[in-house]
Amino acid sequence: MPSFLPHTSARAAGLFAAVALVLTSATPASALPGGGRTPRAIVEADSDLPPPITGVDVEEHLGDPLPLETRLLDSSGEEVRLGTLLSKTRPTLLTLVYYECPMLCSLVINEQVRVMRELGLELGKDYEAVTVSIDPKDTPGQSSERRRKYLQSMGKPENAPWHFLTGTDENVRKLADAVGFKYTYDPSTKQYAHPAVVTVLTPEGSISRYLYGTSFDRQNVKLALLEAAGGRVGTSVDRIVMSCFKYDTATRRYGFYIFGFIRLGSLAVFGALATMLIYFWRRELKKGATT
Repeated sequence: MPSFLPHTSARAAGLFAAVALVLTSATPASALPGGGRTPRAIVEADSDLPPPITGVDVEEHLGDPLPLETRLLDSSGEEVRLGTLLSKTRPTLLTLVYYECPMLCSLVINEQVRVMRELGLELGKDYEAVTVSIDPKDTPGQSSERRRKYLQSMGKPENAPWHFLTGTDENVRKLADAVGFKYTYDPSTKQYAHPAVVTVLTPEGSISRYLYGTSFDRQNVKLALLEAAGGRVGTSVDRIVMSCFKYDTATRRYGFYIFGFIRLGSLAVFGALATMLIYFWRRELKKGATT
């Protein structure tokens, strides 16, 4: 009998602990401390994506003109007016970068060089390029060094129309604001946070298209240049191909345009019928002349 009581007490204690555990598990999450919500700091720490950087974005200003009176320094240190660098007959690829960027700017420019080599369009004949540093501490000497490096990698002469420019913070921001290029300086890292984008300009200096990222599709870049030029550059075949593609604002890519293809097919059929009719008409005229 005395040995029975300790075992009974142990079983009772175990039963009480089990009931307590079940009751605790059944307690609604909202009744627990914090309301059952995971703290935001933990969610962000567990996420694969970094938190958004305030002040870094692209606000598209399609169709808007650039401030062509903006004065900047070219790679020789001469002050130039932005408008004088545009050819008025060819579109331009505009990039905003800075020379001491540890990675992103190099990725964008290197990819731009790769695509420019494979475009099937010629720098200086079909389009031009302008690169502007967003860092007011960058110098014309650095512009000259970068310009020579990238032109050599493309096999182009040093007088090729790819302009590398620097300027004051006020003038560069005026240009960036017109493009919708939002960037910010981080004093803790002494670096600029900025988007990765190439802007396509019309010959007159208006914004035609934005190309995003660090990997560009060759056909998208080519079609964007042809579109910006309004048929003034490229071959006849390029202009025909352009009529079969249309820019999709959702995917930010050029897609096959069925109505353009149908229109092109209709013209081809019309041309074939006209040719056949002319052939038969001439044959009948020859028959009439011999009889």
